[in-house]
Amino acid sequence: MELLKRKILDEGEVYEGNILKVDNFLNHRIDVPFLREIGKEFHRLYNNCGVNKILTIEASGIAIGSMVAQEFDCPLVFAKKNKTKNIAGDVYVTPVESFTHGTTYSVMVAKRFLREGDKVLIVDDFLAIGNALRGLISLVNESGAELVGCGAVIEKSFQHGGDKLRAQGIRVESLAMVESMDHKTGKIVFRN
Repeated sequence: MELLKRKILDEGEVYEGNILKVDNFLNHRIDVPFLREIGKEFHRLYNNCGVNKILTIEASGIAIGSMVAQEFDCPLVFAKKNKTKNIAGDVYVTPVESFTHGTTYSVMVAKRFLREGDKVLIVDDFLAIGNALRGLISLVNESGAELVGCGAVIEKSFQHGGDKLRAQGIRVESLAMVESMDHKTGKIVFRN
């Protein structure tokens, strides 16, 4: 998606430790008109798959998931990282190690929100080593729902998480694939 690549080059910042900071438009300050375009692109990619649920993980995935769900005219479900008093009843739970935060969360979704017969599209802001997507896929599988595929706004392809998922036969669509980035020069190279 050329619009996304341009936005990353114009507004993204590269930090040491393979961090690409895009909080000016994607996951802190939200550029809503731009996110509408993200939602439309995921809809274009998956519109013939019968998607009836969008699944993401809190917190950065929620804004993206909302725009995608709007395009599909279906509910958005997000996995919570901490059990709260408002999660009552049975839940699906899986551990997810966060690359960015360096911690492991037990993410959960109430069983009433993911069911057999659902056709689920998973979306998230980043795909690096793939831990978040693998955790969400586990929740979908446990629920008996059908995984249609996964969508990442930005994939850091040099960390190979997407490659491993694709090798398992999972459809993964990334709107921008970063092949390399250099925190010293700020240079970002995209995979075509």
